[in-house]
Amino acid sequence: MHRRELPILVFTALYIAAAIPAALRTGSGEFVFYIAVLFVLAALVWTVHRKVQLTLLTLWGFSIWGLAHMAGGLWTVSESTGVLYNLWLIPGRLKYDQVVHAYGFGLSTWLCWQALSRSVGIERPTLGLLTLCALAGMGLGAANEIVEFIAVLTIPETNVGGYENTGWDLVANAVGATVAAVLIRVADSKGRAPRVQR
Repeated sequence: MHRRELPILVFTALYIAAAIPAALRTGSGEFVFYIAVLFVLAALVWTVHRKVQLTLLTLWGFSIWGLAHMAGGLWTVSESTGVLYNLWLIPGRLKYDQVVHAYGFGLSTWLCWQALSRSVGIERPTLGLLTLCALAGMGLGAANEIVEFIAVLTIPETNVGGYENTGWDLVANAVGATVAAVLIRVADSKGRAPRVQR
């Protein structure tokens, strides 16, 4: 591990250490389950990083996504709203949950591009490759919905919404993945996209 990666590890460990007793204290079996999933995802991201050397910004991005997820399920906003995930940022239009989905799977799309470009040796993000990465990001988002479905089937009284909520989650995933692909293309055109390290 490089010294510059240590603050990310410490930051992530601190909020997980705070989240575990909070989830146990509230009796949220759902979030104990999600914390376990978070450990698995962190291990997967770290494995990819060991292979292709993701940018430091990407690693920070995933750590912040984990924090946003923990806060979303454990921070009670009010009695009427419940937890942060239920908060409408724009009433009737945009929820905190949807922003977290868009951010996270946009970030996943960026990870897919870095993994593809650095493992195969592709330097320029063409439309076809970015489409592939965006679809991969959306696929990871769909896998997340399967995890939520498992939680619904196995844990009583989850905070996971119904069919409409799943649909909007998938839309948010697609928006995040598409925006990420566009930003990668724009950054490349301006000479700021991450290059393959040879």
